[in-house]
Formats: sequence, C-alpha cells, structure tokens
Amino acid sequence: MSGPNGDPDVSADDGIVEDEEEFSEEEYTAIDCMLDQINSCLDHIEERNQALNGKLHELLESNREARREFREQHPPDEEPESAED
Repeated sequence: MSGPNGDPDVSADDGIVEDEEEFSEEEYTAIDCMLDQINSCLDHIEERNQALNGKLHELLESNREARREFREQHPPDEEPESAED
C-alpha cells in the first residue's frame, strides 16, 4: 500500500499516537525545545534572506544607475569616431 506521500509500504496511520498519555513530560519538553530551535533557525534564515534581498535591490539599483550613466555618455544616435591614419 502506498503511504500518504506516495511512499511505498507506509500506511497513513504509521507513527500516529492516539493516546496522548504515551508521551512523558520530558518528551514534551524535548519536543518543545526542538521546536524552539527550529523556530530560531527559521528566524535566522528569514533575517539573512531579508538582508540578501536588500543587498540585491541595492545591486540592481546600482546597475541601473551605471547603465543610465553609460547611456548619457554614449547616446545611441551618436556616430562612432573613426580612426584617422
């Protein structure tokens, strides 16, 4: 039988605990700690993503400005200078 994610030989009920008393207080504390660590990692990733996004926008704006300046210095209708011998 295919599992919930298409994995073979995994039933949808595998790993599901129906009796909440099977977890001890220590297990809940450990799970809570792991979730806190995951949340902290996700926050860190989000901060880095926002910083990278900001740097990307700065780079794009700098590129636009450089292209604008280049166009001002080299208008498209300007004839290229010919080299005289």
